[in-house]
Amino acid sequence: MKQFVIFDLDGTLLNSIGDLASANNYALDKLGFPTHPIEAYYQFVCNGIMKLFERSLPPEERTSENLQKMRELFVPYYNEHGCERSFPYEGITEVLKTLQARGIKMAVASNKYHEGTEKLVRHFFPDIMFSSVCGQREGFPMKPDPLLVQQMMQKAQVSPKHTLYVGDSGVDMQTAHNAGVDACAVLWGFRSREELSAFHPAYMISNPRAILEII
Repeated sequence: MKQFVIFDLDGTLLNSIGDLASANNYALDKLGFPTHPIEAYYQFVCNGIMKLFERSLPPEERTSENLQKMRELFVPYYNEHGCERSFPYEGITEVLKTLQARGIKMAVASNKYHEGTEKLVRHFFPDIMFSSVCGQREGFPMKPDPLLVQQMMQKAQVSPKHTLYVGDSGVDMQTAHNAGVDACAVLWGFRSREELSAFHPAYMISNPRAILEII
């Protein structure tokens, strides 16, 4: 039985691709670079905003200066508009409430910058008492480094054996493997079944309620 569930945010709890695309296209347009259709962003995301900027910029424009300019435009815009086109996946909120009622501890581990992660979780899941909500912070390794998951387990006082990591990308599957916890791949998110299957997750689900059966 699992006692602790760690969730990825974007593509797992929230369909946030519309707001991510909108904010990034805003920054690209302001700097005079070509923008992208929303479909392109499914492959741009999952590794933090700096990697998002790098992937979306023209190859010859991927300089540290342009990456910083993108961040300066993206973050204020996303902080203001990041909840406008995002929404929880169908059934997610109900599953979180059920887990909470059962006494299962929960946390959110994201490669989104920390301020944005906290804001989205507060906005969309105000009634869920997560033990930890952490995004990318300066000087702290991003997923798939296992440190964040390890710290969350330590804070929750739960062993890897009793922890489930739920995510939608190869990065998430690697994170779970590196932390020594069971991985649950969700098929409603940003990446394909083929990508997820390559990492041999312990579970692969197409409906959020399946998490309750795993627990």
